[in-house]
Amino acid sequence: MRFLAHFSPFCALDLSNMTKNIAIFASGSGSNAENIIRYFMDHETIRVALVVSTRSNAFVLERSETLGVPFEVFLRDEWASGGANVLAALQRYNIDFVVLAGFLAHIPDAILHTYPDKVINIHPSLLPKYGGKGMYGDHVHEAVVAARETETGITIHYLNERYDEGEVIVQVACPVLPEDTPQDVAAKVHALEYEHYPQVIEEVITGLL
Repeated sequence: MRFLAHFSPFCALDLSNMTKNIAIFASGSGSNAENIIRYFMDHETIRVALVVSTRSNAFVLERSETLGVPFEVFLRDEWASGGANVLAALQRYNIDFVVLAGFLAHIPDAILHTYPDKVINIHPSLLPKYGGKGMYGDHVHEAVVAARETETGITIHYLNERYDEGEVIVQVACPVLPEDTPQDVAAKVHALEYEHYPQVIEEVITGLL
């Protein structure tokens, strides 16, 4: 099941003759980040130009190095102080779009204002259910199972100043069976993320969404 819910004036632009540079923000292992990088590796007009993390030992940095993508690390105090150094790096790499893939730090307003409708996040539930501060990863899947939900899924949305309240772009659902554990739910949700997130990013940037 797939729900589409967005139209922006940006989407009406003709991007066919312009390369768009993506920065991926990721804090952990980076499996989603690697999936996105590989998806765009041979793309004609879109490329992942930068990976940004809050942790110098995040495995996503090894993934990006292996795949030949530059990376930058900014510790949490740099984000909390307004993100000026982060924003400078985005501009240095000529970043057009920011994609969050398992990123846990709060995005400073300065970045959101510089990239209006160009910062995209993925959340592992069907928002507004199981969203908000502290609801990420296994916390979400555990809550879904505890509530005996019959379905869950992913929400891809634009980021704004409030956790998980940005405008929805796409939601994709999957069933939750009575016998499913949080690990079972996580596996289903991850499969949806890998299948749909790169495609939706492409469709947003190229104006199909």
